[in-house]
Amino acid sequence: MQNNKILLLEDDINLSETIEEFLNDNDFKVVCAYDGLSAEDVIYENNFDILLLDVNVPGINGFELLKKIRANGNETPAIFITSLNSTDDLTNGFKSGCDDYIRKPFALKELLLRVQTILKRSFFHKKENIIKFNENCYYKVDTNEIIKDKKIIKLSNKENKLLKLFLQNQNKILSHDNIYNTLWEYGETYSDNSLRAYIKNLRKILGKDSILSIKKLGYRLVTK
Repeated sequence: MQNNKILLLEDDINLSETIEEFLNDNDFKVVCAYDGLSAEDVIYENNFDILLLDVNVPGINGFELLKKIRANGNETPAIFITSLNSTDDLTNGFKSGCDDYIRKPFALKELLLRVQTILKRSFFHKKENIIKFNENCYYKVDTNEIIKDKKIIKLSNKENKLLKLFLQNQNKILSHDNIYNTLWEYGETYSDNSLRAYIKNLRKILGKDSILSIKKLGYRLVTK
């Protein structure tokens, strides 16, 4: 299984370790850097799904680092995580090419939601509007509809969120926590029974063996 890969540039060792552990627990693979020059080297040597960049770091700051890699054609989605909070700082962040900007201190769950949102957005913007499961069944991304045997099947809001999460992570195990954090909004109480019902309905549409239950770990969408 290959998880989404994240570069974390953060020179505060304690904060870096906290973020790294949290994201690892949510099925991400995190590579840490503690100064801008090291981060630049790591970015050029690896393919990342998202960049988390502090701004005030040794070597080269986060703004300049992102400008530099953008100028060289690297379009990896990026989020600045910084204590800088003025309007000018925010403007500079987006001018340098970031996709989002989160101010310290922040809740780890908020960071996770922002990461997941950007990854889902970038995934579906890069794909075509139709995703085929087989010759008789496909998913229309723009209308959130499944077409099966030439009939339109509408999904509920949470079923649609769940299907998109599976499609973004095909053949990967999704932990229960990862799914709960995606389907249920902040402040909502998640439901094991509801999740099982959503899984059951998707299996009815896609095939009973399309989504595997991995004991004590989560679920996996199986694609050829």
